[in-house]
This record gives sequence, structure tokens and C-alpha cells, in this order.
Amino acid sequence: MKHVMQVLEKHEVQPYETALVHWENEELNYIKTEGQSKLHRGEIRLNSELDVDDAILEKFAFSNALCLSVKLAIWEASLDQFVESIQSIPEALKTGRKVKLSHEEVMQKMGELFALRHRINLSSDFLITPDFYWDRENLEELYDKTCRFLSITRRVKVMNEKLQHCMELTDLMRNHLTEKRALRLEWMIVILITIEVMFELGRVFL
Repeated sequence: MKHVMQVLEKHEVQPYETALVHWENEELNYIKTEGQSKLHRGEIRLNSELDVDDAILEKFAFSNALCLSVKLAIWEASLDQFVESIQSIPEALKTGRKVKLSHEEVMQKMGELFALRHRINLSSDFLITPDFYWDRENLEELYDKTCRFLSITRRVKVMNEKLQHCMELTDLMRNHLTEKRALRLEWMIVILITIEVMFELGRVFL
């Protein structure tokens, strides 16, 4: 496994932080036994009577679900970091203090949220079973049961609820900053008109 990782590292694009990769992992014990393969009380039981190809496919089904859980865990960590970065905003709004975020920073945070939401709901297999399993019912059952054991559906639901709350907060900030910018522009226009009127009055009476 380490050798494979060394080979793959040469082709990484935008890799995750090393510490995060080492921290986020899923481990399930497994044994080889007679009878149908299954997940029983958190233990993977592999059918020792299968031929090599079928055994590999069953291992893939289990590992596919484990991989999905790790990917979700990394995105959960990313969302937690984002929540921590904006956790002072509600308290600042509550106490009437000035929020130290520019319009560009708020738009950047909204972009981060949309990107994360897109990855979770549109660019991953969290919401639907991959096409690979559609004509392989036995593998689909192993995959789905492992996903349920790892609470993937519930975790995705919680993440989407957190994302929705963050979206509402950043949208509130954007509207607030837009109103401030519009008010500032209105005052600038009023001042310019006042100056123009004063010049006209000066030209008339002098």
C-alpha cells in the first residue's frame, strides 16, 4: 500500500494536507469465512469459496464505501474550519459591533460554500448509488449496507443543513455590505449635487 501511495503521489493535483490525510481514515476488521460475504456487527466477512475475480469485486464494494466515508470526513473537516472562520459574525451582529469583512471576502466565502456544496451533492456518489452496481445486486447490497453502517446518508444531511445555515449567514452579510455600499454611493451623489448647486449659486450671485 505504501508503495502504491508513493507512485500515486507523483500525480497528485491539489492534494489535501498530509496531517488531515493521516488523521481521516476508516478501518474495519475482516475475516475469511464460509458462506455469503456480509458486514456483521462492524466486521467484514469475506466468502473464502469465491473465485479470485468475484472476491476482488466484493472487496471493492466494501472499500468503495470506506473510501466514500473518508472523502466525506475530509469535507466535514473543511466545513468545520469554515464554520470556525465565521463563528464570530453572529455574535458581532448580536452586539452591534462592526463585522470586519470586506465585500470581496464575503463573496470569496460564498464561493467556498458553493464549491463544497457542489462537490457533495453533484460531483460525488453520496446521494445515489454508483452506476457500477446497477447490474450487480449482490455487490450493491454490500456497498449499501456498509454505507449505512458508516452513517453516510445522515452525515451528508447534517452537512447540507450546516451549509444552508452558513449560506444564509454569508448571504445576510453580502446584503448588509451591498446596502452599505449603496448608501455610501447615495451620499456621494448628494454631496456632488450640493457642490454643483453651490457652484451655480456662486456663478449667479458673484
